[in-house]
Amino acid sequence: MGTVTAPRSELSEEFRQMLEVLSEGSVHIHFDPYEDIDWTVATDPADPRWVLDPENDPLGAHPWYQAQPLDRRVEIGRVRFMNVIRTGAVFETLLVRSMMHYVTTLENFDPQFRYCLHEMTEECNHIQMFQELVNSVGDDVQGPHRHLRRALPIISLLFGYMPTLFMITVLAGEEPIDHYQKAVIRADGDAPDLVRRAVQIHIAEEARHISFADAWLRHTLPRQNALKRFGVSLWFPIVMRMGALEIIVPPYREMARVGVPKDVYIEAFLTGRTGRRLMAGYFNDMRRLVSETGLINPVSQRLWQRLGIWGEPSRYRGEPDRRAVLRD
Repeated sequence: MGTVTAPRSELSEEFRQMLEVLSEGSVHIHFDPYEDIDWTVATDPADPRWVLDPENDPLGAHPWYQAQPLDRRVEIGRVRFMNVIRTGAVFETLLVRSMMHYVTTLENFDPQFRYCLHEMTEECNHIQMFQELVNSVGDDVQGPHRHLRRALPIISLLFGYMPTLFMITVLAGEEPIDHYQKAVIRADGDAPDLVRRAVQIHIAEEARHISFADAWLRHTLPRQNALKRFGVSLWFPIVMRMGALEIIVPPYREMARVGVPKDVYIEAFLTGRTGRRLMAGYFNDMRRLVSETGLINPVSQRLWQRLGIWGEPSRYRGEPDRRAVLRD
């Protein structure tokens, strides 16, 4: 998984066209968090729309949570969702640091340079938007687990020299939060107005970022030798699982301060059926990617299964999760 730059002569025409479409999309369809969101709108901390959806949140599906009075469910749901937002902001800083390192390896005339700068601009806007949202709601949430925060400078440095692992990690973080936020938008209970607008903007622009990482891997993986590809096939499910745990599973400290018992936390996020179903469902599109790029072999498939994220691949991008497999 060494550094892989793609000089002008080595980029496929299909990949070049994808980069042009993505770059033009960033020019013509983009958002500014301070122009497109009215931050003067107050967000009610007691808004019942903070209640977690039992179909799309593992804690929301737990009997303990459902048995709590409305004000407690609102408080827990608000803190839980804002911790995802804060974690997303921190993850975006990792992406920007690592991508800035990556673009310094590109040659003149490489169209990746332009798109990557567009993406970093959008990610900086997302960081501002997410932090402004946390500040507006007023919950002093921790965000990611402490070990990840401490490791971020080292991880971003390593990713500069390991772009394949970096692009896999981009998808490992973006796919779960994209699925989670789309579920928030689609839920019958809706979401507070400020949250809804921020999530809509993030979903719209992250579609390009996910498309770039997906296209980059499809372009690069076939050009790697068999040994590297086998290594990537094993790293892929491990990174997917780790990314989802960091993005979707809040630190226990955050849940403990709003009164969630530890056994409820473990069952909801790690061992319960809803949590396992949702975890497997985050990666339908990623299973399609590895299937189509030849990264499924007896060893890697077994690893996907052991990590609880195996199932049928999606037939098309964004297909609703109907077929993820749960291991009892």
